[in-house]
Amino acid sequence: MATDPRPVSSDMQSRNTREASAESDALVLANLALVGYHVSELLHRVPPTVSRDELASAGSLALVLAARAYDPSTGVPFARYAALRIRGALVDELRSMDWASRGARHRVRELAATSERLTAALGRTPSRVELAEALGSDVETVDRARQDAERRVLSIDATEHPVADLVRDESPNPEEALLVDERLRWLGAAVHTLPERLRFVIEGLFLQDRPVAELADELGVTQSRISQLRTEALTLLRDGMNAGLDPDLVPAASRPDGVAERRRQTYFAAVAARAALAPAASMTAGPGIVPTQRGTQAAGERYMAREAELTA
Repeated sequence: MATDPRPVSSDMQSRNTREASAESDALVLANLALVGYHVSELLHRVPPTVSRDELASAGSLALVLAARAYDPSTGVPFARYAALRIRGALVDELRSMDWASRGARHRVRELAATSERLTAALGRTPSRVELAEALGSDVETVDRARQDAERRVLSIDATEHPVADLVRDESPNPEEALLVDERLRWLGAAVHTLPERLRFVIEGLFLQDRPVAELADELGVTQSRISQLRTEALTLLRDGMNAGLDPDLVPAASRPDGVAERRRQTYFAAVAARAALAPAASMTAGPGIVPTQRGTQAAGERYMAREAELTA
């Protein structure tokens, strides 16, 4: 007599589900340290008001979801896959902590500065129409900026311990702080990966504050050659960073199949690998890069200022 196969099929499905759940739980338990590591690393780069518990909760949820979605057949190690999911969740959580977009913050600051300037010039509080004319916009834009300003004041004061008098509006929010730190990490990787001569010039000029004449004597070249090497290195640094952070800004090669372009692409890949694998601290200090005399942050600002000159 034939038997009904449906109970057997149901049992197999249930058993497969349990096995998949057990594998997922095992992945989560084995990689819980990833959440703590990435949360701790992030907390060093954001304002102290950011809650560790909220970040840890978002990271733990991302780890669980990563374990459920993981496909071993892809050949990607779970730790690497989960790390990407966790970092993405932490960034999303930082964004959710701050209601104001960059555009809203900019409008509030611009409105405040314009209002102060007109008040001083007119000897009275300017009208909405006068503010709109001074800003080159319409009255509706002024009203929206005022609403943003009022909303920001309420969000700061609606706490048990108001901090409105202590908060400076121009300070970076958590997302901006994270982006700056990420850019500096890529910058460190790009400097570390430069060809030896270019790296020597960049470290000497920007990290050690050595004069051009001294570098020229040490390399046995003219001072104008040092300037050429500096420009070449800064261009390579800029493209190496943009290749990973904003590929649309990397100029197209005139000879895509040429030797120079192949070397450039090899450099881009090496920068990306170093930035992805090495923690931020090792990119800004240690044997890879000559220690700075004025601090890594100041060196990074000088690099970015020079990069802005080249981009302009």
